[in-house]
Amino acid sequence: MHNPPHPGEVLRELCLEPLGISVTDAAEALGVSRKTLSAILNGRAGISPEMALRLSIAFDTTPESWLAQQSQYELWQAEQHRSELKVRKLVAA
Repeated sequence: MHNPPHPGEVLRELCLEPLGISVTDAAEALGVSRKTLSAILNGRAGISPEMALRLSIAFDTTPESWLAQQSQYELWQAEQHRSELKVRKLVAA
């Protein structure tokens, strides 16, 4: 797996910028605060199931696509610390 972008980056570059929509206008349309949307766009917050629904309605996408992006991003981040995990294999006795 490669280093997937944070879903906020995708939202900014593929949804907001091509439409020329400001963060303030997008937040208003999504029914969230500017602070909430800004945190997502800047990678400080992830896409929740509720936000995935809001984005799917606003941009005619599926909520699953947004949640999949978030999951892929988080899994890749976690994989970068795999060697630090103190886990042992469990096997049948």
